[in-house]
Amino acid sequence: MSPPGLRAALVSREYPPEVYGGAGVHVEHLARALDGHVDVAVHCFGQPRDDDLVAGTYGTWDALAGDAPHLAALRHVATDLAVAAGLDGADIVHSHTWYANLAGHFAKLIHDIPHVITTHSLEPLRPWKREQLGGGYAISSFAEQTGIEGADAVIAVSHGMRDDVLASYPGVAEDRVTVIHNGIDPEAYRPDRSTDVLDRHGIDPDRPSVAFVGRITRQKGVTHLLDAVARLDPSAQLVLCAGAPDTPELGREVSERVARLREERDGIVWIDEMLPRPDIVQILSHATVFCCPSIYEPFGLVNVEAMACELPVVASAVGGIPEVVVEGETGYLVDFERGGDAIGSPADPDRFAAGLAERMNDLVKAPDRAAQMGRAGRRRVLEHFSWPAIAAQTADLYRALV
Repeated sequence: MSPPGLRAALVSREYPPEVYGGAGVHVEHLARALDGHVDVAVHCFGQPRDDDLVAGTYGTWDALAGDAPHLAALRHVATDLAVAAGLDGADIVHSHTWYANLAGHFAKLIHDIPHVITTHSLEPLRPWKREQLGGGYAISSFAEQTGIEGADAVIAVSHGMRDDVLASYPGVAEDRVTVIHNGIDPEAYRPDRSTDVLDRHGIDPDRPSVAFVGRITRQKGVTHLLDAVARLDPSAQLVLCAGAPDTPELGREVSERVARLREERDGIVWIDEMLPRPDIVQILSHATVFCCPSIYEPFGLVNVEAMACELPVVASAVGGIPEVVVEGETGYLVDFERGGDAIGSPADPDRFAAGLAERMNDLVKAPDRAAQMGRAGRRRVLEHFSWPAIAAQTADLYRALV
């Protein structure tokens, strides 16, 4: 058991209700699952929360107000300083993403406590962020490198991510990097056979469909999916749950591609807003196949969410995805070869899109096989990606450091 009263401070930019991606989902469920193993206190960015686990919230800084991309990065660093000052009394600090890594690093120095980092992504492997952050990308890279190289332990969410950490930061000793997979709540993500959400968004429940859920970023490969949909069986719908583009230019590019697709075929449903979890669950529950065309994905939590809803997955074979999707059993993996551009695009975009389309069409045309893979996917989630097991492993790591 943990030492009596072991106080663990979890630091994250994201925490409900302000959750933007997989890291926020991870912190939400990890905090609740850890409660009982250790005394959990969450310190997060944004507005005050009505949540017993939240010990502090930290806002932005008026002196750094403005629209320049680098100012956004500086605001996060300023918030990290405030968070570090508020962690007096913690026995260990656990930070998530570059937004919070400096808070954990400063807390380690100020309060002489161990610092644990969970790596949900790595800045050196996301070069497209220069397009989004401008000079702020140098700041985010500095924050991540400083935090990781100074951390007492680094949690990688997949074996692929562990390899990436050691390759990107060769100064980090191998024995400081531990793999603890991500997870979900299988009760929150389970098949929902209602159709009210589908009706609201004009999705035909009697027609096969390919679903995508994610932000509009270069990382998530949305443009490659749209290229693949041009080859998709005409009987199938595309349900694109995608919003929050990284840049106005990328948002316009996706809008133009969707418009061209709609001129060529019907059944293109684009929901360009962040939907609440129950809505996503119902959409996933009625889809035929889920597509994850990411060009970089350390774990791919969205694939676990889709599998929990009994949905087979067609995904690029990058990062931690092959540790989640079992080829030929819970879906299909599509080969991905990184090209030489600054974004990390596929070496042969047309071949990549064709591979995605071929596998999606295989499942659209074989609904019984798709359903069988979907059931196998949920079984895999229940066996391998539960929060109680993840929390126990995390608490064990804490105990080894204090």
